Amino acid sequence: MRAFSSTELANKTGDVLAAAAQEPVAIQRHGKSRFVMLSAEEFERLQQKRDSRKTVHVSELSDVEAGDLVSALEDSIEND
Repeated sequence: MRAFSSTELANKTGDVLAAAAQEPVAIQRHGKSRFVMLSAEEFERLQQKRDSRKTVHVSELSDVEAGDLVSALEDSIEND
């Protein structure tokens, strides 16, 4: 995600808007991301998608699902 300072937002609004039309951009204050600017289309897509996650107890997972979960967790530990 591309980032702009709040000063850049004030001084280069056109550049920030052009970037936000392509992908979400972070707006930073004091070096920390505080806001995200994105196109209306992307916002609507996110609103429609909402949270489709569901919860299940590990005992309800198939062997394949349990294996996928363990692999994803190991990958996250190794790469984060």
